Amino acid sequence: MNKLAKKAIFWTPRILCIVFALFVSLFALDVFVEGFNSAETIIALLMHMIPTAIIVIALISFWRWEWIRAFLFIVLSVFYPIWTRGKFPWITYAVMSGPIFIAGVLFHMNWVYKAELKTDDLCTTA
Repeated sequence: MNKLAKKAIFWTPRILCIVFALFVSLFALDVFVEGFNSAETIIALLMHMIPTAIIVIALISFWRWEWIRAFLFIVLSVFYPIWTRGKFPWITYAVMSGPIFIAGVLFHMNWVYKAELKTDDLCTTA
């Protein structure tokens, strides 16, 4: 496996999680047009940011332990359709659970190929 492929396998799930967290954060902006007072707006904003916080905490706290993140992200991707009881169209589940599932699979690949990827060398520039 060449060095570019190793870097791609290492960094792609991490970047995907960061981009997905930013995407999910956009949904929290609707609290500003609801007509709440300041306290209600802050509470609503904090509640809307819980999914983003879960993603970011999972990404940061297990940065080097791919097997934990792989399991956690796959469980989160399965949990969302169960939690919403299937009340949205399938495209909603593809957009909201798909990236997290893909990140979980990529973290699993990181864990399986960890010896070959030699993650300590990936943070340095070529």
